[in-house]
Amino acid sequence: MRVFRGLPASADVPVALTIGNFDGVHRGHQAMLSRLVEAADDLALPPAVLVFDPPPREFFARDTAPPRLSSLRQKIEVFSTHGVARTYVARFDRRLASLAPETFIDDVLVRRLGARWLLVGEDFRFGKGRAGDLATLRGSARTFSVEEMRTVAIDGERASSTAVRMALSAGNLAHANALLGRSFLISGRVAHGTKLGRDLGFPTANIRLTRKPPLAGVFAVRVHGLSAAPQAGVASVGVRPTVSTSGVPLLEVFIFEFNETIYGRRVGVEFLHKLRDEERYADLDALTHQIRTDVAQARDYFNTTVDPKS
Repeated sequence: MRVFRGLPASADVPVALTIGNFDGVHRGHQAMLSRLVEAADDLALPPAVLVFDPPPREFFARDTAPPRLSSLRQKIEVFSTHGVARTYVARFDRRLASLAPETFIDDVLVRRLGARWLLVGEDFRFGKGRAGDLATLRGSARTFSVEEMRTVAIDGERASSTAVRMALSAGNLAHANALLGRSFLISGRVAHGTKLGRDLGFPTANIRLTRKPPLAGVFAVRVHGLSAAPQAGVASVGVRPTVSTSGVPLLEVFIFEFNETIYGRRVGVEFLHKLRDEERYADLDALTHQIRTDVAQARDYFNTTVDPKS
């Protein structure tokens, strides 16, 4: 798959295109990707996706924007597995935000991307003030056709990024993962920490989070990227109120039966089951006791529920 950072000055080939933020690339998004690839094959066009970075809601209100479910890298990886041939990553800035809907159609969709077939969700909005919608697209389309993607429901609920965030925030991983079609995962590079976990007898792999995560607490997890098979462990996501007052979130993972130096390695942490909420403890002895309990509960989960190597 080819990835284009920024919009080209002009299209080199016509494409079948879909547009969106694709946060989490949940089952609704996956249905869109499948329909895109199917139509592209019928029309003998490369299937392409247009995404925005940063997401528009972050551009307009970073402090109140919802937590991201996936990084741009994660999105692109999922696009590739679904057969997308091209991903265009458009920098969302004031110039792009100020484009009138008709200008966006003529300049971005037609001239720069060469759209010949376009798939959008039924609630798609675009252009300055979100003034453009499906009717605008159909009314202005001269060189491309427009198809509307209907809502995808999972267990009677609309598959949406908002629904996934609500499930993760509530600790309902089973529901979140049903909406996603896979386990929720956070990826990043292992960084040096304060070594407190090592001092307490539970050395952790620390993954710094650049944004507020969509979930918090202590979880049974699998860690991918360290060996051929994923490694079972227990993870804490939060601000560590017992040992820190910074308020900066951190992902810490204690990996069972693992004692290698992995600083700088990129890993993916797959969240399987929530054990408890994050709490503040009176002292390090109380915290250590709770960590032992967490580790025992996570081991019980893997022993009775899933194969930790699967």
